[in-house]
Parts: sequence; C-alpha cells; structure tokens
Amino acid sequence: MTFLVTGATGTVGRLVVEELLAAGRQVRALTRNPGKADLPEGVEVVAGDLARLDSLAGVFDGVEAAHLINFAGDDYSPLPDGAGLVKLITEAGVRRVTVLGGRAESDLEQALAATDVEWTLLEPVEFMSNTLRWWAQTIKTDGVVKEPFGDRLSALVHERDIAAVAATVLVEGGHGGRTYMLTGPEAITLRQKIAILGAAIGKDVEFVELTVDEARAKWRADGMGEETVEFLMEALGNTPEAGYTVVPTVKEITGREARGFAEWAEENAGAFRP
Repeated sequence: MTFLVTGATGTVGRLVVEELLAAGRQVRALTRNPGKADLPEGVEVVAGDLARLDSLAGVFDGVEAAHLINFAGDDYSPLPDGAGLVKLITEAGVRRVTVLGGRAESDLEQALAATDVEWTLLEPVEFMSNTLRWWAQTIKTDGVVKEPFGDRLSALVHERDIAAVAATVLVEGGHGGRTYMLTGPEAITLRQKIAILGAAIGKDVEFVELTVDEARAKWRADGMGEETVEFLMEALGNTPEAGYTVVPTVKEITGREARGFAEWAEENAGAFRP
C-alpha cells in the first residue's frame, strides 16, 4: 500500500518522504510544482494542491496512510475546504492520517473528528529551520542578528524530529485521536541561540536587540504585511507557555532523544558562513 505525503517539497514534508522510504514504504509525494520537486529516487511524484480539490483526482487512490498539512500557500492560511478534502480521503479508503498544524485550526480537523479515520494532530513549536530563513543572509554578509526580545525562551524543535514522529505514527498506527506537542530537548533564549550558532560557524555573531518599534519597521521593510508583523510581535513578544515548555513526545514516539539546537547548528553551519 502507498503512503501519501502532502507538502512534500516543504521543510517537513521532504523529510517525511525520506523517513517513510527508510522504513521501506512506497511513497507518493504531492506537490504543486512536480517539476521542481527534487525528491529521492523511487518516489511517485504527483501534482496537486490541497487548496484546490479539483486538482486531487486520483491522488488518494490506493493510499493507506497520508501526511497532511492544514494550511494552504506560503501565508499559512487555513485550507478553504477541509471538509471536502476529508470526503475525498474517506471515499478513497485512507485508514490513517497525520495533520501538521499551522497557525490556526481549520475545518479539516473538525471533519476528520467526525469520521472513522485514525488521525493524529502534530503541533510543533518553533522550527529550528526558521533560523535559516531569518538569519542566514545577515550573518553571512554582516555577522549580525537584529531582533527584539533577546531573553525570549523557545523549546524549538528540529524539523527532522517532526518528520520522524509523523512517519512513525503513520507506519505503526495506534495514535488515533491524539494531539502531540513537539519540542526540542531544551528551552533556550534568543541570546543563547545566537551564541550556539556562532560556536558552530567558528565566529562571534553580534546581537543587536531591537525595540518593538524598530522590529516592526524592520519587518515592514523586509516586505511583511501587517498581519504577519503583528503575528510575529505576539508570538515572539508574548510566547505562550507551550512554546517554551519541553515535552518528551519525540522520544516517546520514536524511541530516540530529540535533537538539540547545537546539533542543528553544526548540520547547517555552512549556510551561515561567508
């Protein structure tokens, strides 16, 4: 039977594909741009968009288990028709589903709860991989990080651990109806994160702590819309307790310790060096 991975070229989806292949499963990868997929050999790559149900004809045929995302597009907006998507899933006979949560719940979760599908919601905290998007260029060119809230704590999680949990749940089953918060093994401050990254790349990284107004101005200048700016201001300036509370879910599900930020920094150090 086939395992379907949606968002298969994304940060987590690509790794879910790799984890399932390593487990000996047949993988079908759904992506909006199959020509740019660059996925491992042996993966069946299909075109489709979860936000457009008319693009999903046949995608779920023969699928035993599927990894879904509950958002559409680069703005992480909720899927426009989660209930319709679930209808396709149930009609195709999919038995097991993981859902990677975005910024907000969509009607996808509500629709799944009304079915007999064994589904599991994964709610990771801050991704370690966000560090690449936010800091790689400024560290590489200027050796500096300019951010607000230097003492903010985060239990940030390695993207590989998110994927490992998803793949384990899909392969093993037995996690239906559960919601899993996913964190790394420690909560660290922004200052500590910068110091760890500096040690990994072998050079000191300067930290310039911005005021709230300076941060807003910087993010707007970077091209962010007001909704994103305010989301970041709330998420970073008033991080909920769940965002910095370490939980052992990764080890409980996969049997191995969660990866720390120092390990991630060593793996990705080249992206931050000039």
